[in-house]
Amino acid sequence: MADSHVLPRKLWEHPNPKATMAYSFMQSANAKHSLNLQTWDDLHAWSVNSRSDFWGHLFHEYPIIHTGSFTQVIDESARMDAVPPWFAGVKCNFTENILHWPDASDPSKRTTHRKEDHRIACTEVREGCKEVRQCTWKELRERTALLANALRARGVRKGDRVAVVGSNSFDTLTVFFATGAVGGIFSSSSTDMGTRGVLDRLRQIKPRYIFVDDWAVYNGKTVDLRPKMVELEAGMKGIGELDGMVSMPRWQDKPADISVVPRCETLETFAKAANGDLTFRFEQIDFNDPFLIVYSSGTTGMPKCIVHAAGAVLINNRKEANIHRDAGATDPDDMCTLQYTTTGWIMYMSSCLSLNSGGRCVLYDGSPFQPDLTTFIKLWGDQGVTDLGLSPRYFQTLATAKPPISPREITDLSKLRRVTSTGMVLSDIQFEWFYDSGFPAHTQLANISGGTDLAACLTGDCLMKPLYVGGTMTPMLAMKVEVYDQTVDGGRGVVGKALPVGEQGELVCTRGFPTQPVKFWDDNGDKYFKAYFERFDNVWTHGDFISMHPKTGQVFMHGRADGVLNPSGVRFGSAEIYNAIDNAFGEEVQDSICVGQRRPQDMDERVLLFLLMKPGKKFTQDLVKRVKDVIARDCGRRCVPSYVWETPEIPTTINLKKVELPVKQIVSGRTIKPSDTLANKDCLNFYYRFAKLEELLPVQSKL
Repeated sequence: MADSHVLPRKLWEHPNPKATMAYSFMQSANAKHSLNLQTWDDLHAWSVNSRSDFWGHLFHEYPIIHTGSFTQVIDESARMDAVPPWFAGVKCNFTENILHWPDASDPSKRTTHRKEDHRIACTEVREGCKEVRQCTWKELRERTALLANALRARGVRKGDRVAVVGSNSFDTLTVFFATGAVGGIFSSSSTDMGTRGVLDRLRQIKPRYIFVDDWAVYNGKTVDLRPKMVELEAGMKGIGELDGMVSMPRWQDKPADISVVPRCETLETFAKAANGDLTFRFEQIDFNDPFLIVYSSGTTGMPKCIVHAAGAVLINNRKEANIHRDAGATDPDDMCTLQYTTTGWIMYMSSCLSLNSGGRCVLYDGSPFQPDLTTFIKLWGDQGVTDLGLSPRYFQTLATAKPPISPREITDLSKLRRVTSTGMVLSDIQFEWFYDSGFPAHTQLANISGGTDLAACLTGDCLMKPLYVGGTMTPMLAMKVEVYDQTVDGGRGVVGKALPVGEQGELVCTRGFPTQPVKFWDDNGDKYFKAYFERFDNVWTHGDFISMHPKTGQVFMHGRADGVLNPSGVRFGSAEIYNAIDNAFGEEVQDSICVGQRRPQDMDERVLLFLLMKPGKKFTQDLVKRVKDVIARDCGRRCVPSYVWETPEIPTTINLKKVELPVKQIVSGRTIKPSDTLANKDCLNFYYRFAKLEELLPVQSKL
């Protein structure tokens, strides 16, 4: 576990923090509000203790395109769980902000957010990097205008839902922006999600239209999606709101024959409803009105339909992009973002939002490992990527390859300013590998955490503090992150107990923020309250197990709170175990999953550890002993698993997040219904045998 009394190794720092947009913003706040903010921590304290002043100043300094005005930013006396409105009186349109300058009336703002017609807005790259297409701002505007006017002609209006089951492509992006332009609400799912998983989402939100790719390509395989279209159409029977389906061509020059799909037309035919009208019209909606529906993972039940507001996402993007990351401080020609993501993950929205600052966005569709581990890496240099979004799982693949892959030796990364990592806990060894072996010294590793529920980061990166090994650099501005005692039995009206800095506990946010979800779709408020506010009174409970470093301010992520290990009252996160294994057994163990087991007949919880061996490596009792010895040394003897087993596969989501909770439930004696969000749900069958652990012990003893 991280020692809060030891200063971690420093890996990176900005060469001139006073040259950042954050420092400039802080000075303007000092002048306007008669403050004396000097450091990032000063700025953060002001942002959480004077929320109206902070968000109002941000709105003034980095305005969004809007109409109307507000008399108060937020009622700071209102309860957080009441979801009070922000910037009431302001109207805006998400797509207008993306496709145009933030403030068309202020020429001084244009210079840092240039979106001239001739400049490239997006580059679409398909698996293997052989198919590369570009789209200028003019072309993107025209595509969006045409489809928006077609949606209008088909009767789509403010508040109507439009869904996509598609790849990370121009077409999906166009549907997103066109839906936003008419004031509709967008929803997307990836093509590799199972039909049942898609229907579990779409039958709840009842879209007017469903746009679906006709083919998918992943990991060298081509999949005909027309059978899925037929299944979706049949599964949506009885949903009267649905007017039809639209097939989007994976290959522009040869769209698939969709005559076998009921109530389906091609994208080309659908667009003809606009009669060639390229006039841009934006439906202004209230700052707090919905524009996007995203979904909880649904790994243990029906996914929750999380509704986000357009104005909230836009203003939060100003905070994260400008103040935390200096977007807009450089010429847009020098900004290029590539976020590796499917369309079913919140990071897809993050990828689209990168266009808000006027830079270029690379849309990559397919496996990053085809045809080999270096092809995707070479793309970063070829495209001049400045902001790259990856995951710990990807880093692990590169670091443990034979031979190990060093991106800085593969391609020119001189333009790469930042690599963002999210999706699961980033281990200490991966921090060190990043700078010792993987990436250039000038590149900032930005480990972030937040996600789908809040369409924002709770903790993440900044430019005014050094980067140390482990965790995330800082709570984000205006996010009052605290650590609550997890041993307190929460419940409606129960006040939580904040822990001293350095102790591990539950991540909560004790001040309201703009991107709190508007609501859950088709919910009277009960599910919403239960998800975030039932555990501790009037604070957002996020579900992560964390601690804070008293000297650096880092926030260490120890795993999910519902996966916290608690043998004999000793609480620790599974990330501690993974970190120890990654450090000591990288040559033998490919991956691991660690869960607690407590069946109805058990008096206490025991810890089970499952190891996925590297090809050619053997699972032996000698390995088990060495693993336990390392965990005892690095994490403490009370953290040593009761049993260590070999596993043929570890469950992950489609976005490669390791999934612990279903395994924990299964080994604890429950039978679960696997979600279609799991990429390999059949592998869960392996773990049912461990619910009868005693029957397996004689087998293990013979290994």
